[in-house]
Amino acid sequence: MTCVNTSTIASVLRLALLSAICLIVGTMIGSAVGPCLLIWAACGVLATLGALCYAELGTMITKSGGEYSYLTEAFGPLLAYLYSWTTVMVLKPSSFAIITLSFAEYAANPFYPGCTPPLVVIKCLAAVAIFMIVTVNCFSVKLANYVQNFFTVAKLFIILVIVVAGMVMLARGNTENLSNAFDGTSSSIGAIGLAFYNGLWAYDGWNQLNFITEELKQPSRNLPLAILIGIPLVCVCYVLVNVAYFSVMTATELLLSPAVALTFGDRVLYPLSWIVPLFVVLSTFGSANGSCFTAGRLAYVSGREGHMVKILSYISLKRYTPSPALMFNGILAIIYIIPADINTLINYFSFAQWVFYGLTALALIVMRFTRKELHRPVKVPIVIPGLIVLVSCYLVLAPIIDKPDMEYLYCTIFIFSGLLLYYPFVHRKVNWARKLMRPITMHLQLLMEVVPPEN
Repeated sequence: MTCVNTSTIASVLRLALLSAICLIVGTMIGSAVGPCLLIWAACGVLATLGALCYAELGTMITKSGGEYSYLTEAFGPLLAYLYSWTTVMVLKPSSFAIITLSFAEYAANPFYPGCTPPLVVIKCLAAVAIFMIVTVNCFSVKLANYVQNFFTVAKLFIILVIVVAGMVMLARGNTENLSNAFDGTSSSIGAIGLAFYNGLWAYDGWNQLNFITEELKQPSRNLPLAILIGIPLVCVCYVLVNVAYFSVMTATELLLSPAVALTFGDRVLYPLSWIVPLFVVLSTFGSANGSCFTAGRLAYVSGREGHMVKILSYISLKRYTPSPALMFNGILAIIYIIPADINTLINYFSFAQWVFYGLTALALIVMRFTRKELHRPVKVPIVIPGLIVLVSCYLVLAPIIDKPDMEYLYCTIFIFSGLLLYYPFVHRKVNWARKLMRPITMHLQLLMEVVPPEN
């Protein structure tokens, strides 16, 4: 059987420092916005502390797959399997779906002035975007990287335009919305937790580089550098953009606007307001591309380790891309678009994601005692992962205690339902499952022209 060496795959494109920063910035900055500057700043600090933990983990364990690899090393295959099961089947494709729905909403808005675009139009546009992004990522790793870099530059440009316009408005004396920014806010533990969910959703992406560690040039240097440059840059951008929004919009208007940047452009930049939706569309498209890029690597790594069906670990013989994993993620994302409500998806996504963020920070603490022999080019004070564990517990439990919706129970049931598949198919490796999957894998392999990796 023809195989592709994994070192060959990784050497097709080694991401340099600039591309690594673009992946972090481009994936984190999408279309999110919120009414409370304090929450934005606090979320930025929390994302930075979490990313510092991931910098130590990524330079200590130089495998792709992000949390999957770290949970395997610290706690063994079972917990890592539950992570890959939840993330590959729900978290990554739902994130992809959310971003492309935002892209579609901004793309459709100019064609429906004065009203909200029909839901069917938004969903169809999102499906087209998913198809285009998956095609690009399957076609070429280098092309996907160029797309990411280009769209990151585009989104930084429009942020600069919005910030400068906001400063001009503030200089003219439009400061009343900033002085009333805390009016009408809730202080309940559940409301604060949900506010952090939405704020941290906007910062999601600080761990994306850890999914492609094997494809980085000098990971022990470029991984922590990209994190230390990229995440503070995103924090500054978010705070300044929200200050700019407050120069012409109240907190209520921010919440009610279906496309905040578009509303800002109409009020401040007319007759050049068309530039805002154009560049926001580019921004969200770039975020979706980054999400797809890293999601494919997680499915590929978990398939390589036997925790997903083998076909997901196969590589295109001609393109050297994990095309089966990328296609699978795209298909699931399109399925999640059909019933999608963005706010519900964000809460659902964040609840499960922060369970695993907390476990990953705990893994760092555990390996300080159980894996002392591992080389650590970056070593953070142990109080930082301890703080991330505590914050994760709060973000998981507070909204449930304050408002125990059924969606949290469904999420928990889904995570542990992976055990029904783990025991027979991963732990026991039953023969009938292998016999069933062998012809299916062979036909898919011939159809997609993919081959298994050679370790």
